[in-house]
Amino acid sequence: MENTLKVTNVMSDPTRFYIYQYLVENHQDVSVVDIGNTFDIHPNVARLHLSKLEEVGLVTSYLKKTGKGGRPGRRYQLSNEVIELNFPARDYKILSSIALEALMDLGDPGKKALYETGKKYGKEAMRKSLNHLGEQLTIQDKIKLLENASRILGMYPDFEYESNTNSISFSINNCPFKEMATNNHKMVCEMHRIFIKGMFEVLFTSIDLIEKQNMFVNKCSNCAYTAKLLIV
Repeated sequence: MENTLKVTNVMSDPTRFYIYQYLVENHQDVSVVDIGNTFDIHPNVARLHLSKLEEVGLVTSYLKKTGKGGRPGRRYQLSNEVIELNFPARDYKILSSIALEALMDLGDPGKKALYETGKKYGKEAMRKSLNHLGEQLTIQDKIKLLENASRILGMYPDFEYESNTNSISFSINNCPFKEMATNNHKMVCEMHRIFIKGMFEVLFTSIDLIEKQNMFVNKCSNCAYTAKLLIV
């Protein structure tokens, strides 16, 4: 509870919250100068915000040589530690682990149930964003809907439409299932892909969703996909 109160106190500052959100979205290490320039604040103020985030374990820092001589500069990056806030205390991660392990024990029927449920919830998440909207939507309208729904789900994606191939390329800069996928990435990542496919199928009649990059397989900071729009 003491740590929870520290985190909520640190994140109550709007600028600090936006700095943390910026780090989540971009997945790149930064300096106090980078943050100062991005948020139009003095480097000393940026350093204070980053230090506060580091104190509660949301970011970590390290020293890096500049290559120009002199003292190494300090760089800040997202921590791998996940901070969960629940009042009163709840541990849904244990419940998720139990449910996933139970499905794995069922073999192929368990996988089928997981994937079908993943698609169902992907479609439901997308349909919520379609409320009160007309049916005549452009490609850009649909991409905007995908972006908004994905951000709400914590994925922080980057979408780009490629007209010559009639496809949408995008990266997931924050995996909402990362902690679960660490121990069984094949099953969880496939469920996530089908979840995303369900979101697309609400907007497009038929698509082929291809995984181009996986953060667990390729040891990188994000996952990347291409959605080929077979029928728009």
